[in-house]
Amino acid sequence: MHTPFMTLWSVATLHAHVGDPRLRVVDVRWVLGQPGVGRAAYDAGHIPGAIHVDLDTDLGDPRGLGAPGRHPLPDPAVFADRLGALGIGPGDTVVAYDDAGGGHAARLWWMLDDLGFREAHVLDGGIGAWTAAGLALTTDIPVWPPAHLELGAHWNRTIDRDALTDRLGAVVLLDVRTPERYRGDVEPIDPVAGHIPTAINAPTTDNLALDGRFLAPDVLGARFADLGVGVSDVVSSCGSGVTACQNALAMRVAGLPAPLLYPGSYSDWSRSGMPVVTGPEPGEPPA
Repeated sequence: MHTPFMTLWSVATLHAHVGDPRLRVVDVRWVLGQPGVGRAAYDAGHIPGAIHVDLDTDLGDPRGLGAPGRHPLPDPAVFADRLGALGIGPGDTVVAYDDAGGGHAARLWWMLDDLGFREAHVLDGGIGAWTAAGLALTTDIPVWPPAHLELGAHWNRTIDRDALTDRLGAVVLLDVRTPERYRGDVEPIDPVAGHIPTAINAPTTDNLALDGRFLAPDVLGARFADLGVGVSDVVSSCGSGVTACQNALAMRVAGLPAPLLYPGSYSDWSRSGMPVVTGPEPGEPPA
């Protein structure tokens, strides 16, 4: 089991290491339905030493694991080659950040961690915590020398639609989308409103304090216990397999066993014509 907090770096820790030759800071800002906005925000000002990676093109593949969902996982070898081309190699320390409560940075953390890269971290509080500490941003873009990065050959802690369908009711399925999307009151992007039968709503915002930092391990542990975590296997899902990774990160901070990630999540489920439930209750497994 991993030590709580080893995946989270504080602003003070990151600031103390800016300029270290093996530090790789990665800006993962991104906005749903607005391609290019995250990169524009990076260009306008980012943490010194950071590069930008794009959630759509660098951390996903439309034909990957989780298709036809919106952000399938890429082939691990392609992912490793892409990060190596950006200058991330063995022996480096990666610290990812965003402006979305870790919801996007955790995707990079989860991908690296799942493939065996142990020096992957998330900046607690993101860029907002950096600026709140009075620290400056920059528009300078670093260029790191290409590296040869070898990662695991297969995704490990995942579950696909067919396997999940067979296990509905036997796993704790956490849906981390906002309550209004979970209930089906609104659906801004996927074809059908609602949630997967048996899914329990567990918004990622509930993993955070008011300042955007993660809650303490014991508080997170109590929250997950209330959600039924510990009774059976846990599956983390969201709209497209991205913010579900923030939930996996919160469970790591709490010292809990890693959940399975449903990479396709609700976008894959709803695009595939599977049954959905609306309203505040989880619902029953399909007959």
